[in-house]
Amino acid sequence: MKKSRVFLLSVVLLAGAGGGAFFFWEKKEEQKSPHITLYGNVDIRQVNLGFRVFGRVKTLHFEEGDRIKEGQTVALLDKVPYQNQVDVARADLAQKKTSYQNALHISQRKKKLLSSKFASQEDYEIAQATADEAFAQIQGSEAALETALTNLGDTEIFAPTSGKILSRVTEPGSVVNAGDTVYILSLDEPMWARAYISEEDLGRISLGMKAQIFTDARPQKPYDGQIGFVSPVAEFTPKNVETPELRTKLVYRVRVIVTNPDEYLRQGMPVTVQLKVGA
Repeated sequence: MKKSRVFLLSVVLLAGAGGGAFFFWEKKEEQKSPHITLYGNVDIRQVNLGFRVFGRVKTLHFEEGDRIKEGQTVALLDKVPYQNQVDVARADLAQKKTSYQNALHISQRKKKLLSSKFASQEDYEIAQATADEAFAQIQGSEAALETALTNLGDTEIFAPTSGKILSRVTEPGSVVNAGDTVYILSLDEPMWARAYISEEDLGRISLGMKAQIFTDARPQKPYDGQIGFVSPVAEFTPKNVETPELRTKLVYRVRVIVTNPDEYLRQGMPVTVQLKVGA
């Protein structure tokens, strides 16, 4: 009888402890804010614009801070050397076509003579091989002309997309190599905020979740956005984003795409991102 009472008391105590733990967990869940606040910085993609060929810079159309539109001509090299290459390639192609026509005519004549027994099989085969070689040379000249035309076209830089000139690296008269940076362009889109979220809040967010992005410069005019990427790899919080006590915590990088960017968002600008859970 005594053992039964002890057992019953133990069951009651365990049930009470479990109920208390469940109540504490449920209360903790209720206390979680419906909003998640993240801190980060604006990220804007940049493009280094340069020529695909070397040469002397002739014209630069824009200064630092100028806005450009997709397709606009940004810079020009001196075209004369590359135009000369095109002219030479065209002349060479014309010559190769003439040589082929002559070789083809000789081959056809040898074929007729062969049927009349006035030419040997060997003579005909030599003439035909010469014609085939001349035709192959035409193909080589056509490829050379195509390359020369491409190089001529590459003496111009066109804006790949709309944006703002961040830096003008060189000046007219400079000789640049292929691939040297001439301008640095900041793209208008895409634009996003790079922020970090703790592991305990990671399960409360999802791709496509709506967000508001606040800047110190215009806190009364938040930007709209949505989560476009959540890193699958944990990392330590960057020192320039969080407070010292949070720098040793593992967090996950989040990219919040800005859906209504404007000229007031600048590279590296600190931002506050607010997410509404369940919205």
